Amino acid sequence: MAITESELNAAREAWGAGLVAVSKAYEAGGIDEARSVAEGVLDAAYGYNLGPVLFKPTLASGDQTFRPTKQGALSYFVAHDEEYPLDGGFALLGWRNVEMVTAASFIEGDVAMWQGTGIMTDKDGNVTKANKSFGYKKDANGVLRIVLHHSSLPYQP
Repeated sequence: MAITESELNAAREAWGAGLVAVSKAYEAGGIDEARSVAEGVLDAAYGYNLGPVLFKPTLASGDQTFRPTKQGALSYFVAHDEEYPLDGGFALLGWRNVEMVTAASFIEGDVAMWQGTGIMTDKDGNVTKANKSFGYKKDANGVLRIVLHHSSLPYQP
């Protein structure tokens, strides 16, 4: 099942909507509600069911820079995990809108890659821009899964 450009667009929109949903869940019901929503987002979007995901979050460092496990990804998004003491909970920062601006994409059968800028706006109107790369693979059920997610802040010379 070949991946289409519209499926790539939908996957990025779903990722952004998931980030906003976790932020709103945190504000409405605290960390337990945020964790529940974040687990659902991870299960729906990422390919941890296929094996390790090559995830390099924007604000991760040291020995915990890379997050190949669902536990590591969950901690990055909602923190509150003793095994990841430096995590602040990226998805808890009051996000209200996510826009993805494409630089380029590549599709080959059931594998696709996308690269561009994520523009995230919080509830106070503050904007954060991150350079993002996503790699996708369709699973056995035809669901597009993130198997690579690299994010970094733009270089400031």
